[in-house]
Amino acid sequence: MCGIVGYIGKRDVAPLLLEGLQRLEYRGYDSAGIVVTSPKTAGLKMVKAKGRVRDLEAKVPARFKGTTGIAHTRWATHGAPSDVNAHPHMSADQKVAVVHNGIIDNASDLRRKLEADGVEFLSETDTEVLVHLIARSQAETLEEKVRQALRVVEGTYGIAVMHADFSDRIVVARNGSPVVLGIGEKEMFVASDIAALVAHTRQIVTLDDGEMATLKADDFRTYTTEGTRTTAEPTTVEWEAASYDMGGHDTYMHKEIHEQADAVDRVLRGRIDDRFSTVHLGGLNLDAREARKIRRVKILGCGTSYHAGMIGAQMIEELARIPADAEPASEFRYRNAVVDPDTLYVAVSQSGETYDVLAAVQELKRKGARVLGVVNVVGSAIAREADGGIYVHAGPEVCVVSTKCFTNTTVAFALLALHLGRTRDLSVRDGKRIIEGLRKLPAQISEILDQEEEIKKLAEQYAEARSMLFIGRVRGYPVAREASLKLKEVSYIHAEAYPASELKHGPLALIEPALPTVAIVPDDDLLEKNRAALEEIKARSGKILAVAHQVQEKADETIVVPKNEDELDPILMGIPLQLLSYHTAKVLGRDIDKPRNLAKSVTVE
Repeated sequence: MCGIVGYIGKRDVAPLLLEGLQRLEYRGYDSAGIVVTSPKTAGLKMVKAKGRVRDLEAKVPARFKGTTGIAHTRWATHGAPSDVNAHPHMSADQKVAVVHNGIIDNASDLRRKLEADGVEFLSETDTEVLVHLIARSQAETLEEKVRQALRVVEGTYGIAVMHADFSDRIVVARNGSPVVLGIGEKEMFVASDIAALVAHTRQIVTLDDGEMATLKADDFRTYTTEGTRTTAEPTTVEWEAASYDMGGHDTYMHKEIHEQADAVDRVLRGRIDDRFSTVHLGGLNLDAREARKIRRVKILGCGTSYHAGMIGAQMIEELARIPADAEPASEFRYRNAVVDPDTLYVAVSQSGETYDVLAAVQELKRKGARVLGVVNVVGSAIAREADGGIYVHAGPEVCVVSTKCFTNTTVAFALLALHLGRTRDLSVRDGKRIIEGLRKLPAQISEILDQEEEIKKLAEQYAEARSMLFIGRVRGYPVAREASLKLKEVSYIHAEAYPASELKHGPLALIEPALPTVAIVPDDDLLEKNRAALEEIKARSGKILAVAHQVQEKADETIVVPKNEDELDPILMGIPLQLLSYHTAKVLGRDIDKPRNLAKSVTVE
């Protein structure tokens, strides 16, 4: 959450920073700010604004020149969105400026101590504590001033610091919130996400927790918060600037929904092994003997990633016959769970930086567990912390609500399930059957997306609903949960998901003509059970939209989805409901790519 971008070099910095903030706005968009300086300029110049980056851009004066600067787009944690609470925060003498992602847990205690020493605070933010700690330090270098401040700080941070007396550098630090350096030709960049960098450089360095860096125009160095030098070798990112453009679509969400056929093709490419009816997943770092010793699989994720994990757990149980379940990482890390040496733990995160998931990984590693990561961003924190894993290769996902990354994650779990199954007792015949099903997915996704006009008409009907119920049984239930979440996130319509088998145990009391039900009805061994649930709803005058492999007689409307293998059907059945959520939100005039109160990468608790 929140976006940081910084630059030091020869170019006019303000346009570069504003462009970077535009690319990072999906990480937070309630306020924004910018600070600039140069060797020829006395002091720091700052502009801040409540609202979107465009509101900041309108306030930046024409002669706002500099060659060094930092900027920030905010998702509020401490203090409501306002000009004053916007970052950067500056010291009273206007010499120190700080931008910060994360949360300072002991900010209240530090604030009281500073106020007792006569410091006057202007904002409600926890970040302002850092500014005053740095400004009051008597250390001779900026690096040591920052280190002294961080020694008394508890919590998470990704920070960038400028000082008027050290205008030749930017000092950055990371603990639990991403910081990425961009290496240019006699210029350096810093950001919280590579999205802000790829238009200018594809050579990056990702800081580890407890690591700092000093950026100068022609050099950079990394070191620990204790001052010990570290070795940082730049890597080349795969994604290009064009990957972050809308490509002719009205919104990123629409673009990313329509990229799913190609994205699934990427996650499959080079991984299928026809000779042995299995897949190559070299990044797992898990040999056959180790795989056969696994007695349980526990999948940890948050939000959409958790729902993908639910689908993954079912596929692992069905194909590998290993007990598997999924749990919200935010709950797991606080319940003092028993960590079993025979359990394989799988951490799921689109960004690879989700704080609750990362904290769970670190706790599991501390207790000696084997952890795999399923992430989209190469070199992200979870990818580095885990023992091995699978990159889902969805490409950049800019819309706050996840679509193509969710789909690719479920396909990645199908690959993992097939790999574990063929290592154990899954037959060659069943392996071939699943591989054939996987190869059908891109074309079947395209077939679903071709129904967009019909789904758009349905959305116009359902946009009038105040609330909606989503139901599914076994394979269909995680699909119902994810579809319910999508509708809530992007349209703001209240939605609830329930197992279809639980209807008679309470939710039937909600059924009335004004409450539409979306039912996931795959053509599998539970088809008649699901049809019985439709009967129960229809008998109580409920309106039903079915997502099924054939038209359902008891439904008012049916979205027909192409049939794949039973185990893989959940991958496809959620895609038309992504379109339903999108078009419902469009009818209601919602800000589709940036829903209220939400941000893309959740790097705080």
